[in-house]
Amino acid sequence: MKCTSCKQGDLTPCFIEGQFRAHTCTHCGGNWILIEDFVAWKERNADYVFAENIAFESDEASDTKKALICPVSGAIMRKFRISSTNEHRVDYSAAVGGIWLDSGEWELLKSEGLAGSLNALVTKQWQNQIKEQSAKQSFSDIYNDKFGDETYAKVKAIRAWLESQPQRADLRAYILAEDPYSAER
Repeated sequence: MKCTSCKQGDLTPCFIEGQFRAHTCTHCGGNWILIEDFVAWKERNADYVFAENIAFESDEASDTKKALICPVSGAIMRKFRISSTNEHRVDYSAAVGGIWLDSGEWELLKSEGLAGSLNALVTKQWQNQIKEQSAKQSFSDIYNDKFGDETYAKVKAIRAWLESQPQRADLRAYILAEDPYSAER
C-alpha cells in the first residue's frame, strides 16, 4: 500500500511500540492502524497501560489539513478531534475502520493520556463530549472576557454556593428583586 499522506512511501507492516499491528510509512513515518487490530490487542492485554503525560510538545506532531484518502478503500477519511483542549485531529476511514496517525500523533495521544482510548476517539459519544466541553469553554471565555478575571471568579463562587442551597429559588428571587423589601411589584 502507498502512503495516504505523503504519497511517496510504502506502508510496511510493523507493531506500535511492539504491541499491536500497524503499517508505517517508509517516508513520512505516519501509521495506518485498523481499529479491529487495536481492540483485539486491547482485549488480550486489558491491564496494559501506555506511558502517559510524557514530555511532548504538540507542535512536534504533524496534522494534515487536507482530506486524506483511505489507503484500502479509496474513500475520503473523516477528521476527528482528539479532545476539547487540543485542536489536533486524526483521520478515520469508516469504510474499513482504520485510523491514520501522522508522524508524531501517536506520541501526542500518549502525552494526552489517550493512547489506550484510540478506538473511542472516533465514536459519536466521544465527539459529542468534545463538542459539549468546547461549548462550555467558549461560554466560560466569553464570561471571563465580559466580567474580568476577578469578578468572574467571584460570580462563579456565588453561583456554586447558590446552587447548593435548599431555598435557591427564593434566594434568586431576593437577589433579582429591584427592592426585595417593597410590598409592591
